Amino acid sequence: MLTYTRNARIEWGDCDPAGIVFYPRYFDMFDSCTTALFSMALGMTKYQLLRHYHFAGYPMVDTRARFLKPTKFGDDIVIETHVAEFRRSSFDIQHRLTLDGALCVECLDTRVWVERDPDYPEKIHAKPVPQEVIAKFTRP
Repeated sequence: MLTYTRNARIEWGDCDPAGIVFYPRYFDMFDSCTTALFSMALGMTKYQLLRHYHFAGYPMVDTRARFLKPTKFGDDIVIETHVAEFRRSSFDIQHRLTLDGALCVECLDTRVWVERDPDYPEKIHAKPVPQEVIAKFTRP
């Protein structure tokens, strides 16, 4: 599977008063990596992706994380993100955050490919992930 890798430094604003990363900031980092993974795989920005495939996005419907080792201001981390599994209209994204090679955070998100209801634009519903999108993630 295609993997996006981000090297990043933990910033002051990522940390709580204890001096370690405030856990919701990890989810923000992982969401950014998901967007970057799709951009890398499909060769387009998220805005272009939404317009090209006529859909409303891929909201998260489930997430679970294991926090194994804290990271703090100034740490240089590596985040690896890939699609763990595609299903009809949903898919799992796996994130692994490491510091000096040691696993600090593991996260698995489930997301759903959705479109707006033409009769009720405030409502969204699942739509199959296009096969051409899946193919871009499974190429060698």
